Amino acid sequence: MINAFIFDVDGTLADTERHGHRVAFNQAFEQFGLDWHWSEETYGELLAVTGGKERMAHFVRTRDKPEKDREDLDSLIRQLHAQKTKNYVSLLNHNAIPLRPGIKRLLHEARDNNIRLAIATTTTPENITALLESALGRESLDWFDVIGAGDIVPNKKPAPDIYHYVLQHLEMDAGECLAFEDSSNGIRASLDAGLRTIITYNGYTEQDDFTGAELVLDRLGDEDHPSTVLRQTYRQDYLSVDLIRKILP
Repeated sequence: MINAFIFDVDGTLADTERHGHRVAFNQAFEQFGLDWHWSEETYGELLAVTGGKERMAHFVRTRDKPEKDREDLDSLIRQLHAQKTKNYVSLLNHNAIPLRPGIKRLLHEARDNNIRLAIATTTTPENITALLESALGRESLDWFDVIGAGDIVPNKKPAPDIYHYVLQHLEMDAGECLAFEDSSNGIRASLDAGLRTIITYNGYTEQDDFTGAELVLDRLGDEDHPSTVLRQTYRQDYLSVDLIRKILP
C-alpha cells in the first residue's frame, strides 16, 4: 500500500529550469557585470551537475573563465546564488512559472485519499516556498509533512541522502512511498533509497536513462493536457491515485 508521495521540484512540479532558474541565473550574471550567459543548450548540459552553486563552479572551471583564478571565487558564487534566488522568487511572484499539467489535480487527489505528501529536492527552501505560494496558495505549504531541500544533507542528488532524510522524518519505510522525478540524477537518488519511482520527463531530460522506473510519462496529464503515454498504454488521459494503485504491485 502506497501511503506517501514524495516529489522532486525542478522539472517535476514545474518546468522551472528553462523558464525560471536559467533566466534568474542570467539576470544575476548581468547584475554582477559578468559576461557569462547560459543559453538553453548550455543550461541543458549544465543540468548534469546538481545544485546551483555547484553548477556555477563547474561552468567557471570547464569554460576556462578568468574568474576561476579569483581568490574570492567561492564568495562570489555564494553572492551570485543569493541574487539568483531573489530573481527566481520575483519571477514566481509574477506568476511566470506554472505547475506542470496534472500536478495540482494529483496533489488534491492524494490529500482526499489520505496519502501523505513530501518534497525531496536540491533547490533552496526559499524557491519551494515561492513556487508553492504562487501556484497553490500559502496554505499549500501545510500540505507537505516534510520538505527536504537545499543543503540540508551532505550530498546532493544523484546521492540518495535527501530521500533518506525525508523517509526518516516521515517515519516511513521506502516501500510505503512513491517518488516522482524527471531526470536520471533524480531517479538514481530515489532508487538508491529503495523508492519506486514515476518519471515525468521534460524537454531537457527526455533522453535520460530511466532504467528502473515504474512508469515513464511525458506528463501526469489532465483533461486539458492529456498524457500521450497513458492514453496509448492505459486508455486514460491522466495519472490518478486509482490508476497508480492498479498498476503498481
